[in-house]
Formats: sequence, structure tokens, C-alpha cells
Amino acid sequence: MVVNLPTDLLRSFVAVVDSGSMLRATERVFVTQSALSLQMKRLEELVQAALFQRDGRRLTLTPAGQSMVGHAREILAANDRAVFAFTGDVLAGPARVGFVQDFAETLLSGVLARFARLNPETQLQVRVGGSAELLELMAADRMDVVLCMGERDDPAAVRTAAMRWLGDSELALQEVVALAVLERPCRFRDAALAALDRAGRPYRIVLETPSLQALRAAVDSGLGLTCRTTHFMDRPVETGPGRPLPPLPHVAYARHIRGRPHPTISRLADLVLSAVVEL
Repeated sequence: MVVNLPTDLLRSFVAVVDSGSMLRATERVFVTQSALSLQMKRLEELVQAALFQRDGRRLTLTPAGQSMVGHAREILAANDRAVFAFTGDVLAGPARVGFVQDFAETLLSGVLARFARLNPETQLQVRVGGSAELLELMAADRMDVVLCMGERDDPAAVRTAAMRWLGDSELALQEVVALAVLERPCRFRDAALAALDRAGRPYRIVLETPSLQALRAAVDSGLGLTCRTTHFMDRPVETGPGRPLPPLPHVAYARHIRGRPHPTISRLADLVLSAVVEL
């Protein structure tokens, strides 16, 4: 017997996965939390498998749930393409997306390749730049979706990460801390210098560059320490009691979407969100 999977259940399921909780998902699918819970129970009954499990206060996917995510996205994409084909709801003009360098290296190819497969008729325009620049372009109506860095309490934050000192741990033992930083404006640079100033640790900037690749090469070679997240480099500084480096704040990964987006832009924003959540 063939089982039909209702698209409303699949859309709610994907919303829960992307939002990370039932409560936040209700803002995307416009049903109550109790109704959403019943939808998920119904979907689990249809596929005869548990899709979620509790991890403390968080919902995480079971192996069956992880498998279902891919199928759900494919089914919804096919459904949306069919609807748009008959309604003539085609985006007039390109989809304009901006990434900061941190995400351009790891998310750009995957997100855009997937979007292109699902929306072959849409032209993409991609801008890689600093957070301030990208937000200025969005304010001027020259960007549709932006993924950038923000404050921890940014309303557009989709997840947060701890800033870390990264590089050769031996450099932290020096009396004057050697730093490698990006050019201004840079949230990580400002956080590093402010933390060192508050702690009274002297420092000198041995490398300043606009390039994230050049920054990574400098830190890898032992030229200086830097401040980023471990998403940038999995080489946190380990310091002993002698010369501890000062603590650093958290940073938010913020996704901004143009007001009243076209459905095609909404799909692009959803793909960006999914990629960040899965980092």
C-alpha cells in the first residue's frame, strides 16, 4: 500500500529541523505549538519511525529523521516548482546573496549548487564582503539574503559561537602577544584588542590583511595569534597559568532577508539557514 506524505506535514517537519525547536518553528508555519506537535506525531505514524529525540531541552534528529530531511526537501522543492510553473510565479531578476568570507569558503559552493539545481531558471548574483558592507547593500535594496556576523542578541541570529584565540600556543607565553588580524572594520579584531587592553596584556600587530586566506596562512605558519571561531580553524590556543589570554565574547551568525521576499528568495534563505544550522 502506497503511503502519501502530505506536504503540509513535510513543510512543518523541515521548519522544526531548521528552527531547532517547535516553538521557533511555529513562527514559520503559522500553527500553534500543540498543532505542530500533532503534525509531527502524524508524520511519524505515516513513516512508522521516530523522527526526533530529546537531547536535554533540545530536539535532535534520529537516524530516520536525518534520512527524512533530504527526502522532505526534495518533495517540497518538486511541489513548489510545479506550483510556480502553473501560477507563473517566477522571480523577475536575479537572486542576490551576500556572504562574509568565513562562510564563503565552506557554505558558498554547497548552498548555491543546491539552489541552482532546485531553481534552474533563476540567475544568482553573489557578493563576498564584510558584514557592514553587506548590510549597507541590503539597506540600499541591493541584496536579498545576507549571511554575516552580528552581536549575540542580534534578532537575525540563527546560532552563536564562542570567539577563541587560535594559533601556536607558544606565542601566548611571550611577553608581547603577536597578533595577525583582518583590516578594519572587523568584529574579531575589535574583540581581541579590547580583551587584551582590558587585561593589560601588551601586543603588537605583526600582520594586517583584508584576506581570510592570508590570515589563515599567517596563523598556520606561527607568525601570530588571531581571534576567530573554531569554524575558521581548529587550532585553539592552550595556555597555562603563567600568561593566560583574556576571555573573549560570543559572536552571532546572522541571516538577514529582504522584506516581503519572493518565494524563490525565501527558498534561498531557507537553504542558507539549513547550512548554518548544520555547521
